[in-house]
Amino acid sequence: MSRLPFSTALLLAPLVYAIHHAEEHLFLNFRAWRLKYFPDNNALSTEAILAILVSFGLVYIILHVSVRTKVSAWMALTFLMATQVHNAIFHLGATIAFRDFSPGLITAILLYLPVNLLIARSALQEEWVSPRQLGVIFIAGGILFWAFEFVGPPVLLVATLATWIWALNSGRTSATKKV
Repeated sequence: MSRLPFSTALLLAPLVYAIHHAEEHLFLNFRAWRLKYFPDNNALSTEAILAILVSFGLVYIILHVSVRTKVSAWMALTFLMATQVHNAIFHLGATIAFRDFSPGLITAILLYLPVNLLIARSALQEEWVSPRQLGVIFIAGGILFWAFEFVGPPVLLVATLATWIWALNSGRTSATKKV
């Protein structure tokens, strides 16, 4: 089987998110399950969350495909670590900790983890990230995921603005260093 390029592998992320969302909200009731164990800090509808996360994900993918820098790759990977990899860890951990099936667990394990492993492997093979950088990105994604779970949607806005400011400043610094 031929290797899937990083930029193409990234396109799988919105697809698996849509399938995961269907498991959580069309077939099961994740929101009711979540309210049994966590604070109600997210007034947005599940449809709004779907639209926001798929849109943000696509923006990060389009950004990377357009500018093709390590910073754009790191931004896309951080977003996926926060929204998919740590989400899978959450579903598995919560199912075990609460001894109550977390709606979304099936697609988190069967889709999120393998797809994101494929994406990470492609990023490593094409040298968009080093193993150490991928570890830092994994930790940053975890911090963002848990901040979102306990604080709510403002975390997404702050994190997105911070990554864009960082990316713009990195771009200016890189351009300055090349001259």
